[in-house]
Amino acid sequence: MAEGEKLIPINIEDEMKSAYIDYSMSVIVSRALPDVRDGLKPVHRRVLYGMYELGVRASSAHKKSARIVGEVLGKYHPHGDTSVYDTMVRMAQEWSLRYMLVDGQGNFGSVDGDSPAAMRYTEARMRKISEDMLADIEKDTVDHTFNFDDTLQEPTVLPTRVPGLLINGASGIAVGMATNMPPHNLSEVVDGTIAYIDNNDIEIDELMTHIKAPDFPTGGIIYGYDGVREAFKTGRGRIVMRGKASFEEVNGRECIIVTEIPYQVNKADMIKKTADLVNDKKIDGISSIRDESDRKGMRIVYVLKRDAIPNIVLNLLYKYTALQSSFSVNNIALVKGRPQLLNVKEMIHHFVEHRHDVVVRRTKYELRKAEERAHILEGLIIASDNIDEVIALIRSSANAEEAREKLIERFKLSEIQAKAIVEMRLRQLTGLEQDKLRAEYEELMKTIEDLKDILAKKERRMDIIKEELIEVQEKYGDERRSQIEYAGGDLSIEDMIPDEKVVITISHAGYIKRTSLNEYKKQNRGGVGQKGSTTRNEDFLEHLFVGTNHQYMLFFTQKGKCFWMRVYEIPEGSKTSKGRAIQNLINISQDDKVKAFICTQDLKDEEYINSHYVIMATKKGQVKKTSLEQYSRPRTNGINAITIKDEDELLEAKLTDGKSQVMLAVKSGKAIRFEEEKTRPMGRGASGVRGIRLADEKDEVIGMVAVNDMESNILVVSENGYGKRSKLEDYRITNRGGKGVKTISVTDKTGNLVAIKNVTDLDDLMIINKSGIAIRLSVEDLRVMGRATQGVRLINLKGKDSIAAVAKVMHDEDDLENAENADEIAEANIDTEDAGDGTNIDKKTEE
Repeated sequence: MAEGEKLIPINIEDEMKSAYIDYSMSVIVSRALPDVRDGLKPVHRRVLYGMYELGVRASSAHKKSARIVGEVLGKYHPHGDTSVYDTMVRMAQEWSLRYMLVDGQGNFGSVDGDSPAAMRYTEARMRKISEDMLADIEKDTVDHTFNFDDTLQEPTVLPTRVPGLLINGASGIAVGMATNMPPHNLSEVVDGTIAYIDNNDIEIDELMTHIKAPDFPTGGIIYGYDGVREAFKTGRGRIVMRGKASFEEVNGRECIIVTEIPYQVNKADMIKKTADLVNDKKIDGISSIRDESDRKGMRIVYVLKRDAIPNIVLNLLYKYTALQSSFSVNNIALVKGRPQLLNVKEMIHHFVEHRHDVVVRRTKYELRKAEERAHILEGLIIASDNIDEVIALIRSSANAEEAREKLIERFKLSEIQAKAIVEMRLRQLTGLEQDKLRAEYEELMKTIEDLKDILAKKERRMDIIKEELIEVQEKYGDERRSQIEYAGGDLSIEDMIPDEKVVITISHAGYIKRTSLNEYKKQNRGGVGQKGSTTRNEDFLEHLFVGTNHQYMLFFTQKGKCFWMRVYEIPEGSKTSKGRAIQNLINISQDDKVKAFICTQDLKDEEYINSHYVIMATKKGQVKKTSLEQYSRPRTNGINAITIKDEDELLEAKLTDGKSQVMLAVKSGKAIRFEEEKTRPMGRGASGVRGIRLADEKDEVIGMVAVNDMESNILVVSENGYGKRSKLEDYRITNRGGKGVKTISVTDKTGNLVAIKNVTDLDDLMIINKSGIAIRLSVEDLRVMGRATQGVRLINLKGKDSIAAVAKVMHDEDDLENAENADEIAEANIDTEDAGDGTNIDKKTEE
């Protein structure tokens, strides 16, 4: 031990504690956590300030990245050059930051995780939004502190006009704590901040009407809203993100196309891991994966096997791959140098407080500068008023010092004023310049008054903050990139989908689509109709249904199985498109076919499902009634709805409230009417009881009607376009199982019976024939006739064409009055009791 030194024994435990606490505080405060005011960590702030000091603005030329990194390293950030370069690179990547702060030129990496080029090859400059983060920094708006070697000053925070923390988020791992904040949409954040300024007591729920959810740079879908709500209210929450996927047919093969992936997911890794899962048989149904992304955008193609069902494969991708991932929000930021968990309102509050502080300091600085200039101008004006005396006085002085003292003594000026007069230029003696001095002085006095007013009134300062925010919004605001799917929360996806009326068509070959009802126009009776759908060769439209987007759909197949779907999940198509194969939407076997569907309300409403029944009819005349409750738990592979006997098939299914009357009609022209109560409810596995006796082996049931309104008429349509409307009472009530009574005179001219409907004057008929022509006509044009007549011609058929499907919709009388001619579109309301061939919608569904 050297002379004069001594050992001080220290407890190692205490030393470790204090050293570790010092280290952890250093990491927390000056490395890993962002400041709540500008949303930046020290390294980001130093990069931006370094670029500002270098003069690499948005309007100047790009500078070598190495030059900028050297500046930041040498002056402010004494760490490794990679930490500074990596920070700058991230600030220039469009998939990393929602609003990029650096404009990079060269290879700055890719969403596949490729590393950027070395800093000697790339160039960078600030973006305009970064300039707004540094705006007014020279006006003493923020505190500065010494850099690492006490030779330079650097800002402790930026005077940002942009709410950086909310719009770009942040992530960092400190010691004992971490932060993970999602980015948000600037337009929404500005709206929310202005709403907070207008009302400081605003509830978070109200703020959420402005700031709806995070908005990720890579787009995608935010799946479920509960996590978002929790994160906004508490500062912690789990947000589920999904890639944006759609189905396409490429070269005759069904494909899943992914155009956007979740935030912070490495595309190449995701594709590789998916391929591994496919090879390990964890995911079935994918035959190959292609990455077709280019400079125009992302496109990942999953080519499916021929028998795969796209929806099921997509759900497997969501379940097992990064196509669905979660973002765990943990809003920890530094508030006055201390880490704090913040909800969305607190983050806005701290930003507004910071902006207020900046506006006050900027105004004080501008006021000080204005007063200093005004003081000098007062002296110059005195001098110009006494210019001859001032010149004589200066000429008689031996030096500038003496001249200054004489001026101060003679005109009672201050040191600064006297100095300004001595240094005055000769050209300022002209008359014009003297007028300018007075004008500038008057203008300055107004400015000083205005600045003092700003300092005196908080409302004015808040108005300035709002104006500057709106300016930022106009400059940088854009549309949301991430869609929100309100699934699984109190709000549901329905809130995002208009509950409009739609026509659902199913072709003979099993293609389905939904089209807005307004696309179909109304024509007079006997018209030839208009093109209703483009179908494949030898295909024709067989079923036409009417429903609303929010209803649930139960599909019943001819083999007696039931499948479950929402109407809005049916792919939308124009009136002329062919639609999508049902086989690709529901897991139906190749040799089965959808024959009927039911639209119902919420299948989770116990009172509703227990008070409603499904009545089914088969081609051979069997009927069966089952409680709707039995169909409220769907399975992907469908559930058994009825046991179908040999050579029979399910024809229709209707929803009833248990008190209706049932009518069955057969091809040979007879119909039966009996009380629904005559059929007792059975389980899903039963095969039913006899509803009507058939005339012979070739005869079959063509339709079933469940009647609630005893005033309604019965309309029957034959295959050659004849139809007839008669009163319900013409058909007497009998027991089920009889032969029925005559409903239409079946002749070669009329053809066999194809449809039976119950109608009123408020209904419109939709008729589609096998060649795809659709016509819409009003039921009130048809007079009520006797039961045994052959009816009138409803639609002119060309050649060997015949009717494929008949449905009905209720028209709005007001719209009909406004319509100038029969070709105008009539807005239609759904007839909720019966909506088409093989379709039933209960009256309760509209209530």
